[in-house]
Amino acid sequence: MANIKSQIKRNRQNEKARMRNKSVRSEMKTRVKQTLQAIEDPSADAEAAYELAQKRIDEAVSKGVLHKNTAARKKARLAKRVNSVS
Repeated sequence: MANIKSQIKRNRQNEKARMRNKSVRSEMKTRVKQTLQAIEDPSADAEAAYELAQKRIDEAVSKGVLHKNTAARKKARLAKRVNSVS
């Protein structure tokens, strides 16, 4: 445990940021999984699911959770799979 005042504050800030990042990352992963399930299921609308996933990936970039190149790679791979079905 830190005994320096500034480090105690920093630890509190890091914990808050970690929880924020965790929720953003979790939501993004959920949307990507739903898109992959929609690709497997012919009755589901994969394009609509992809749009939601893309939105969440972009949100993660804007919040600093993902690097922009990582997001671009994820979106491209997902789009490739969506387009192969339709």
